[in-house]
Amino acid sequence: MKSIKVGLLGAGTVGAGTFNILKRNQEEISRRAGHKIEIVMVADLDLARAKELVGSAECEVVNDGNLVVNHPDIEIVVELIGGYGIAKDLVLKAIANGKHVVTANKALLAVHGDEIFKAAQDKGVMVAYEAAVAGGIPIIKALREGLTANRIEWIAGIINGTTNFILSEMRDKGLDFDTVLKEAQRLGYAEADPTFDIEGVDAAHKATLMASIAFGIPVQFDKAHIEGITKLEAIDIRYAEQLGYRIKLLGIAKRTPQGIELRVHPTLIPAKRLIANVEGAMNAVVVQGDAVGATLYYGKGAGAEPTGSAVIADLVDIARLADADPAHRVPHLAFQPNAMSALPILPISEVTTSYYLRLHVSDKLGVLANVTSILAESTISVDAMLQKEPELGESQTDIIILTHQTQEKNVEAAISKIEALPTVHGKVTKIRLEHLS
Repeated sequence: MKSIKVGLLGAGTVGAGTFNILKRNQEEISRRAGHKIEIVMVADLDLARAKELVGSAECEVVNDGNLVVNHPDIEIVVELIGGYGIAKDLVLKAIANGKHVVTANKALLAVHGDEIFKAAQDKGVMVAYEAAVAGGIPIIKALREGLTANRIEWIAGIINGTTNFILSEMRDKGLDFDTVLKEAQRLGYAEADPTFDIEGVDAAHKATLMASIAFGIPVQFDKAHIEGITKLEAIDIRYAEQLGYRIKLLGIAKRTPQGIELRVHPTLIPAKRLIANVEGAMNAVVVQGDAVGATLYYGKGAGAEPTGSAVIADLVDIARLADADPAHRVPHLAFQPNAMSALPILPISEVTTSYYLRLHVSDKLGVLANVTSILAESTISVDAMLQKEPELGESQTDIIILTHQTQEKNVEAAISKIEALPTVHGKVTKIRLEHLS
């Protein structure tokens, strides 16, 4: 049985998971791949960590990734460094040297994917990235291959476990965002610097890749609309529950006659939807295809072994296809490179969806009439409404309005007028709502 030699860049959490799974399940993996897949070199700046991982295995440990990508016997380079800098340089060098690449680096591909995929195509090598989106969930393979007969209509995903854990805790315990974030950091669900997670950037990287595969468009992270959960208040989570909804940070990619919606933001979802009941640090993605309908993919979106599982699945795919004619392999973004679409990414002002609006108002006659009149002038139809009784001795209260579908620019125009009313106090809270039906 031929042995395929692999070089591993990065001996951190995912690198360790990949190395250990491959060592533990070597026989099973070889039976599936038709080849023995062995890691022969590991590169990490922390040599002690890399040596501890390798242990007694016959594997060279180095602190320079260039030694891996330039090694004449290594056929596949696994990049698990992360970031845009040295990772990009090493990936492009590996491709230039005729080596296949497996990566879990969603940030790199979301920003530089077009350049990397073009370089790989020109060189006749593969770049596989199942582990870049939703950890151990095989969503990339589903979109690239399993659903290839379908015209994908939309994708909606809980694709960041940190934010889903925080929102679950806020709902279950009624705590505010800052309190739950500290708990998430203590438990290891959130990084010391959680910005990419809580501001929605990580989810947007993943949504960008899924949109490109689903609709056959170039990778365009810079055009995604991104909002995180830092401004979300516990009171809105409670009101959403009373109205039969739950709030999740969703990555959404949707095909419309005008173009593609690509957005990440907190979203109300009907509580009866399966995805609304995904709790803790778990991930889930719903894909709507014209032939198959809605399909749900659920599982662990991060962690050493779930993500390592996806890395090894890519290694097996490459082992099976390494000798195939490059023209007969599955294209990197599912569609043939010369058949990519020029559909535009819509600005958020052109997005059409439903909305949750919370207003803090004076408890006076005529307030609601004024608000609904403004909404009607902006062609916004009200779907449901909740008016809270003021607390004893209070002269102000909350009104919660759910709208039917309308364009974002209509809602923004209406909110400006509503906030100008003397009976409305402070800013209007706006959260988008998706029925996912």
